[in-house]
Amino acid sequence: MQKRLVLDQKQISIILDRFCYQLIENHDDFDNTVLLGLQPRGVMVLDRLEKRLEEISGVKVPSGYLDATFHRDDFRRRNIPLKANETKINFLIENKNVVLVDDVLFKGRSARAAMDAMIAFGRPRKVELMVLIDRKFTRDYPIKPDYCGREVNTLDSQYVSVEWALKGFEEDAIWITEKEEVKS
Repeated sequence: MQKRLVLDQKQISIILDRFCYQLIENHDDFDNTVLLGLQPRGVMVLDRLEKRLEEISGVKVPSGYLDATFHRDDFRRRNIPLKANETKINFLIENKNVVLVDDVLFKGRSARAAMDAMIAFGRPRKVELMVLIDRKFTRDYPIKPDYCGREVNTLDSQYVSVEWALKGFEEDAIWITEKEEVKS
């Protein structure tokens, strides 16, 4: 299987720093802002972002993990059921500026489902989307990130793989690979 490196560990760190400065610029003192990492992979980005944001700004922004599994429009259309993850939000988002954080924006289905799922915690004032990778030209929904690490052109036959050292990989990296054919 052929792999093409999109971002290495140093580039990911630079992007996360850029995200922090953009958030500081757009949200000032974070008085009315919350960050929500989309389960399962967006929480890895959120954890790194949250730590770095506190180092740079000295502010601990309220954050949580949001699982949108049961809000996905393809939930019952899969051969193998999706496994739900824990939602950990101990605050209301009523009239707050919410930044949804994920690793890869592909079809837009997860982001759309997340917007449905977060309504259980109140009606936000504004919602923004932050992703490390935007797979352009693949959208099923008219969703575009407000904060984007890198835009990549991919085919449906390709997969964007995000690897984290904390998950046992040698180092943080993002790759484009070919999807493996399912043998019947």
